[in-house]
Amino acid sequence: MTVVVLSSDRAALVAEVAAQVGSPAEARWIVEQAEATAGDGEVAGVAASLAARRRRGEPLQYVLGTWPFRTLELAVDPRVLIPRPETESVVEVALAELAALCVVDRPAVVADLGTGSGAIALSLAAEGAAGGGVEVWATDRSADALAVAAANRAAVDLVTPGVADRVHLVAGHWFDALPAGLAGRLSLVVSNPPYVSEEEFPGLDPVVRGWEPRGALVSADGSDGTGGTADIEAVVAAAPRWLGHPGVLVVEIAPHQEGAALRAARSAGFGSARVERDLAGRPRTLVAVR
Repeated sequence: MTVVVLSSDRAALVAEVAAQVGSPAEARWIVEQAEATAGDGEVAGVAASLAARRRRGEPLQYVLGTWPFRTLELAVDPRVLIPRPETESVVEVALAELAALCVVDRPAVVADLGTGSGAIALSLAAEGAAGGGVEVWATDRSADALAVAAANRAAVDLVTPGVADRVHLVAGHWFDALPAGLAGRLSLVVSNPPYVSEEEFPGLDPVVRGWEPRGALVSADGSDGTGGTADIEAVVAAAPRWLGHPGVLVVEIAPHQEGAALRAARSAGFGSARVERDLAGRPRTLVAVR
């Protein structure tokens, strides 16, 4: 596709980008990104290139290269899922549970399983206990995702010094990546696992289906046949061995998986379990307490 160089006048530049991408708001973000990254005399060309990527269907977040998540500005690209408001609500629940545990005289030790961009882990480290009392072990089996998380960790540390020392990135699948000495010591386990079923995947928005990493989206069906819950079940079943007393498990789920998630928590032996709703009122976060 030929990249057309746009006018250097800012207002005209925004208008021309808007005509290409079909959104004045997106056009402003694209031009702002071009202004922030391009050299003198190159803004129009960079904006045109970004607009062309968006016009081909690439998610705006990947086009811009960063996206806000709670208090953070995170680097995102096709190696990781785009951070979403639903996951922000999961972090809100996790922070409230962490505060209720009243861990004193030592940092709370937390695991974020399947960290992706590091959104959950870094938010917990930056916000938990006023940003100074949380040690986070963030796992992912994707080396590409861990590379993005590492870049985000370094960037967040510039804003919130000390975060880099308290967020440990480790390669491996779910709990398998954690040091054995953490077993029975975790105050909190948080995860946003894949929970889209194979049957649901073809019906996803093409922007999601065509660009975001499939392995971070799709899971096999659960043991009771509930679509997309195999990874949820795996995390829930293994969590009691790793959690201390008290300890809390917080897992993002799809709304239709509420019943299956609660059954999995009861089967794993959790003393209590509930599902919190997101800002849209949909079941979103499994909370299981030892």
